[in-house]
Amino acid sequence: MAAGRTRVIGCMSGTSFDAIDVVVADLRYLPPVEEGLVECSLVGHLRWPYPDTLRRGIASALRPAAPAVSDGGAADWCRLDNEIGRAFAAAAAEARSVLGKGSADLVVLSGQTLYHWVEDGEVRGTLQAGQPAWVAEATGLPVVSDLRARDVACGGQGAPLVSLFDCLLLGPADRPRGALNLGGMANITVVAPGEEPLAYDLGPGNALIDAVASYGSAGRLAMDRDGAIASRGRVDEDLLHALLDDPFLSAPPPKSTGKEKFHLDYVLEALGRSGLSGERQPPLEDLAATVTMMAAQLVGQACRRHHLAELVVSGGGTRNRALMAGIRRLSGPTRLRLADDLGIPSQAKEACAFGLLGFLTLHGVAGTVPSCTGARAAAVLGSITPGRGRLQLPAGTYPPPRRVLIGAAP
Repeated sequence: MAAGRTRVIGCMSGTSFDAIDVVVADLRYLPPVEEGLVECSLVGHLRWPYPDTLRRGIASALRPAAPAVSDGGAADWCRLDNEIGRAFAAAAAEARSVLGKGSADLVVLSGQTLYHWVEDGEVRGTLQAGQPAWVAEATGLPVVSDLRARDVACGGQGAPLVSLFDCLLLGPADRPRGALNLGGMANITVVAPGEEPLAYDLGPGNALIDAVASYGSAGRLAMDRDGAIASRGRVDEDLLHALLDDPFLSAPPPKSTGKEKFHLDYVLEALGRSGLSGERQPPLEDLAATVTMMAAQLVGQACRRHHLAELVVSGGGTRNRALMAGIRRLSGPTRLRLADDLGIPSQAKEACAFGLLGFLTLHGVAGTVPSCTGARAAAVLGSITPGRGRLQLPAGTYPPPRRVLIGAAP
């Protein structure tokens, strides 16, 4: 670990579970440390695709394939946890070699969310797979993992954990601003003058779009690439109304959700309530257009609800032209910007955020914003798996971060 600098490999796999996004970044507290300014200099990022067999294994563990965690046998869960760990290990080792030129101090894993246990709006537990010992062994580096569980134990939602990074990135607000991540789920962070920041899951982002694309193509397609299918379809207003008629979508924050709620059966049930099942079912293009419009409407409603002057968008959904066009149309007069404008590749922002959380854990600093997750108090997140050498934590006392400054490493 260079003086004052920690080179972090941040690894993130979201609810779309198509690949692991990996960022290598140099992080440090800028002097004087007590001011709480953290510099994040991006070295590079890459995507490590999951093997098809592993993707199928993850899909089989999620609803509707597996109605509850208890339905899987212990052997299946053991295999999946370790296979995901080995995938994270390979991705981190590649990033260290190619992006870091062999130099790194810490690996941070989001893990692969397999189940988010929510009852009556309260998160009772959360399960992230990906055994960190494989990563520590493959890289020789200490690993921070399982970051969500501590926030849940503190009474929080355990999500969206990117909210701290978003707050630090957006900075003090002279007008309401937001940061939106369009992953399998869509989550938003809002900062406004004179108010505590808030963050929550809006609902499905890409999840139902992917589900409909696979369903309508008999499994040949995993997604609606670039929104091409939705662009050819028409929105079915009856189905759209049924999709949006869900208590979670109108519940106040903090709140979180996942594919255990928003999956293909959610769409099929909405079709049944709309009288559109069987022979009356709309074609694939119309289904895709409708679930895409659902995601866009959720974002537009949030922009209006919080009177956002600006929204910074990131995540895989930014590549879906139909979705982005719908958001632009429904979010006015909010100004839309991509995270790239702030120096962070849109696809890499969540991995970068988790890298920061692990950096804070290493320094003994809390990584949550209680008003965003609903926790009783901010907490130091995750568990540390030592690398091959002696575990050395940074000396001294570090304050909660006040801002994060993005730069490019030399």
